[in-house]
Formats: sequence, structure tokens, C-alpha cells
Amino acid sequence: MRNPIFGEVVLHKQDIELGVEVIAKRLNERFKEAVVITVVPGGMLFTADLVRRLEFDIVMDYISCPHTPGERHNDSSIVFHDNIGIQGRDVILMDDAIESGGTMKRIVAHLHSAYSPASLSIATLFVKPGRVDIPAEQFYAYEMATDELLVGYGLPWEHKYRNIPYIARLKR
Repeated sequence: MRNPIFGEVVLHKQDIELGVEVIAKRLNERFKEAVVITVVPGGMLFTADLVRRLEFDIVMDYISCPHTPGERHNDSSIVFHDNIGIQGRDVILMDDAIESGGTMKRIVAHLHSAYSPASLSIATLFVKPGRVDIPAEQFYAYEMATDELLVGYGLPWEHKYRNIPYIARLKR
């Protein structure tokens, strides 16, 4: 897929596959069972790839807290129905990336205060520098060097391009 807004590829399809495998290995060493909660819609592709490599028992749910890529402050509502019941259980939040970290920090605080999980961890493909401190164990494969806007593999631009199988810089 070619598009004039896509710049240099930052993570190729093979890099993503390797990153998912690295995270799966670490999670398989850490957990015997867990509730996987996907942050939708961004975390859908990453979650689908990752859970197929997990060797422990999981149940799955989803949570939503929409925001605009590149936005440093997110006040949107958190939508979580607790379909499975997470109280007293190990929970892994899965998302494509931690960019500023503000949204993920809000989600973690919300789940801790309203649902009392036994533990809460985060699995993402990559994190960006300058992110806020999030009080949860974090599993990720890559730490980006810059805070540039990225697109692909779950990361949108103008609500499009999540389906691109690689991650590229956004030209503007």
C-alpha cells in the first residue's frame, strides 16, 4: 500500500513478528493464566497476533477510551463492561503502543480503583520516549527514539490506515 503521507518504515512486518514473539515469550514465562483486555480499536491487530502465541489459559475482554493520535491529553470516557469479571485476577492490557501514556495511565487507574484485579500488566509492541510513568508491569519489544507520529499496524491517521502491515513515519 503506497500513500504520499507515509514516510520511512520504522518497523517492517518481520520486525513486528519478532517483537510479538519476544513479548509472548516473556508473558509465557510470567503467567499461568490471565484475563487479556484489548484496548480497542488500536490493540486489535497486536492482540490477535500475540494471543495465538500464548501458552497459558486466557479469557478475553475489551476496553475503549478513544483519542486522537498525537494528542497529549485525553478526556474521553472509558468504556468497560467487565464481561468476564476481573476482580482478584491477573489482567494484561494489550494495545498497539504506548505513545504519551496518558490514556493507558487513566485506564490502569480506572481498572485498579473500580475492579480490583490481583495484578495489572501492559503488553504493547513499542513505547515512545517522554511517556508518563504508568504504575503497571510493562512488556514491550521496542523503545522508539523519537515521539514522531506513526501509522500502521493499528495506529491510524484520520481514522484510516490501521490495516497497514508495517509501521511508518507520518509525513505532514
